[in-house]
Amino acid sequence: MTGTAPGRPPRTAWRARAKTRIAYLEAQLERERVKPCSEDRKTLVEGMRGHLKEAGAAADEDFGWRRAWSGSAAREGVWSNIRSAEVMLLQLVSDEEAAGRASEVMALVKDHLEADDPRRVRLGRRLRSIISGEMSPSDRDLMVRALDAAYNALDDELARVRSLRNILWTATFLVLLGVAGLAVYGWFFPQSLSMCFTPKVDPGNASRIDVVCPTAEHPNVPATTPASDLAQSRDILTVEIAGLAGAALTVIASLRRIRGTDSPYMLPLASAVLKFPTGALSAFLGLLLIRGAFVPGLSDLDSRAQVLGWAAAFGAAQHLVTRLVDDRAQMTLAEVGRTTEAVVDPERAAVKESDVLGETGAPGPPTAFQDGAGPHEGAQEGTREREPADDGAEGPRARAGP
Repeated sequence: MTGTAPGRPPRTAWRARAKTRIAYLEAQLERERVKPCSEDRKTLVEGMRGHLKEAGAAADEDFGWRRAWSGSAAREGVWSNIRSAEVMLLQLVSDEEAAGRASEVMALVKDHLEADDPRRVRLGRRLRSIISGEMSPSDRDLMVRALDAAYNALDDELARVRSLRNILWTATFLVLLGVAGLAVYGWFFPQSLSMCFTPKVDPGNASRIDVVCPTAEHPNVPATTPASDLAQSRDILTVEIAGLAGAALTVIASLRRIRGTDSPYMLPLASAVLKFPTGALSAFLGLLLIRGAFVPGLSDLDSRAQVLGWAAAFGAAQHLVTRLVDDRAQMTLAEVGRTTEAVVDPERAAVKESDVLGETGAPGPPTAFQDGAGPHEGAQEGTREREPADDGAEGPRARAGP
């Protein structure tokens, strides 16, 4: 057996879930192992035991200081091996138990395979016969292949989530690197990126001016003094902090749109964290545009409070850009387990038509039955194509991790 050593609780929630599933599959394997075995059956038993052993080892693996970026590898190793073990278990169980699992296999297939996928179509045609106990060896092979294809499709869906998550974290790191670089450059060369403003000169006293910077105000400065000479090392850093504060407000506001997800990758978190360095960068760029008189009517800010206020406003304005990232993240999460049915491949449609003709044996144009509907039940179940059959049977379940 591959269970965890006693007294060592799992470190994270997804590891606890994985350990529970591994223990269940080990019990199922032990039950099947004691039955009379042919050579082929022994091969499946050993293969399933190997997958569970690999899953248990991946769940127990301690990456030490590499844990922050190695958790995804462990998670993939655990769940891919668990799913492979479940596919093998379907080949080991009796015909009666396999028939009991047919409805759940069909539900998984509907969640992850396209409506015109040949395996989904064929399984839908044979579902009623399988449940009724008229299962042939080819039906079991069809169920195994369909379940394996559904799990592979689930892996592809999660790979897209993981890829977008990695892109967001990489973008966050690069933007943060740029923001830190601006702060360091401004610290050593404050005059080069001056954030100081010169309000309009009083006509009664043209020889003196006021200079307003993010960290200080300088009244009655000689008019011949360049405003950039009064820039402080902390100016750009202060502007970026104000931008961070504005971005934090948009993060809090965006929490109302975030829904819980069972995806193993913290995609909403990666999308939210990106807002902080983006807010700091947009605050700096916004004030730079104002100082360059790029925005008419906003070339002269009168006080330090106005400078910081506009920095916070520009920091919050980053939401106009990052909300597109939020929408993309939510769309990617919504695509997990929800296949599209808008496009029908001609070759797959031909397979569907040939299946229908083979079932009915009647000439003429084929009838577009839905999944799980045979030629005598199309009118009753055709309108419930997305509703998975459920007869209370227990079987393999799709798990995307915590």
